[in-house]
Amino acid sequence: MTTTADTDYIRDLATTADETAAWLNTVPDAVARWRPKPGAWSAIEIIGHLIDSAANNHTRFVRAPGQDDLVFPGYAQNEWVRLQEYAMAPWNEVVTLWHAYNRHIARVMAAVPLDVRYRKHDRHNLDQLGWQPYSADEPATLDDLMRDYVLHLKHHLTQIRDRVRDAQTPGASA
Repeated sequence: MTTTADTDYIRDLATTADETAAWLNTVPDAVARWRPKPGAWSAIEIIGHLIDSAANNHTRFVRAPGQDDLVFPGYAQNEWVRLQEYAMAPWNEVVTLWHAYNRHIARVMAAVPLDVRYRKHDRHNLDQLGWQPYSADEPATLDDLMRDYVLHLKHHLTQIRDRVRDAQTPGASA
């Protein structure tokens, strides 16, 4: 049986996606494209990165129950953002995709049985894929990866709030 503590981060993901999408839809297009310095990601590119993270982690969450390990491929984050040209995409479309994808991921997470989510795997590469530090020598669970996904997302949402604030500060330029 699933308990409240077991699903807090899943509910948090869904709520965060809803609340953040509502706020992002109020952000002016020019602000979403503002860079704090040359070469740094704009808010729209950070949302694009979060879409890429969602795509990669969605695949991991769906495949993990059928695997004996938690070993997954990584991806070239900067290249993905560049190749998909998020910087030129319509802001509202990027926000809509990010929101819908994360609502879907919350449903996927909730559908994974607890015994699968908490099964310990000696073989994993969370030390390479995870946003938080993980030891390659310690067992990891799918739950660890799912929680890490939410923490990574929230980290980048803080960056976006900072970008938006800074872009709206008089004299901001890049």
